[in-house]
Formats: sequence, C-alpha cells, structure tokens
Amino acid sequence: MKEKIREIIVVEGRDDQINLKQYVEAEIIVTHGYGIRPETFERIRLAAAKKGIIIFTDPDFAGEAIRKRINERVQGAKHAFISVEEATREEDIGVENASEEAILRALRRVRTFEEDRDPLFSKGDLMDAGLVGEADSARRRDRLGRYLGVGYANGKQFLYRLNHYGITREEFARGLEELEK
Repeated sequence: MKEKIREIIVVEGRDDQINLKQYVEAEIIVTHGYGIRPETFERIRLAAAKKGIIIFTDPDFAGEAIRKRINERVQGAKHAFISVEEATREEDIGVENASEEAILRALRRVRTFEEDRDPLFSKGDLMDAGLVGEADSARRRDRLGRYLGVGYANGKQFLYRLNHYGITREEFARGLEELEK
C-alpha cells in the first residue's frame, strides 16, 4: 500500500514524478527544471497556501538552485532531502533514481525552512564536530545530513541548514553520537 502524503510535492521533472508515484499517493507539481514558468510558480504558491508543499529536488547544483528559487517566493515550505549516493545510477543524479526506502525516509524527515530563525550553531560547532577542516569532514557531513534529514552540503551550506531547518542542539548531539558508532 502506498504511503499517503497530505502536502503537495514539488519535483524537477516528469521522471521524478513517475518514480514518486510508484511509492506515494500524493499530488505532485513538476517544475520542468530551473526555468520555472510564472504559472508554475502560481500553482506552487496556491498549493502552499491550500495544503502545504514539500520541495523534493535533486541533490545537485540545479536542484539546490530550484529549491532556493521556490523558497524565496513561498514561505513555510517543507523540504525533503536525498543523498547523492541514494540518487545516483550510472552517473545520473536525480530523485528519479532513488529507491522506495530512500524516498520514504526523506519524506518522513521533512524540515520546514525558517529564514528568521536566530542562529543556534556556529562555524566553531562544525569545527569541534569535525564537520569542516578535517580529511573526512565531507563524509561526516553527508552521514549527519542524512541522519538529520537536511541532506549533504558543503560546510557553509550545512551551517545554514542547521540554523534554518529547526535542528536542535539535542538532535545535533544525537546525530554526532550516531556518527561515532
């Protein structure tokens, strides 16, 4: 039985939509890439007001750019993240390549973006946790990002996500404990 998602999911392409429809029962809006048309933005805005939206884009530069463009226009959007590893098949990166398990995990761990949040974390926190400045920092950020549901990012972007996606000190500490196991 497919998992039912109340919010409307926003994806980049038709292949993403087709893959998601295999595993979830949800309304889906396709942006058709970075060049989002004004009428698509209007559909996204109305969807956010009516049912809420979950932005679920590819874990690459274009996907992050689309996520940012929508976030700038629509307040209170939820975000689902998938790792590059989970989204890659034969050099192709995209939600369309993700397994049922990866998709459902991402949708169960959505985070709401809040621009006006007071910063809880600093670069020093990342340094102390070995998330920047160490040989294995990228791997640690990837694993912690999966655990926290904020995906992989470089150090600067990871800090931004920690401070804007509602991560608590307790969640961060539990995630670091999981890294050490």
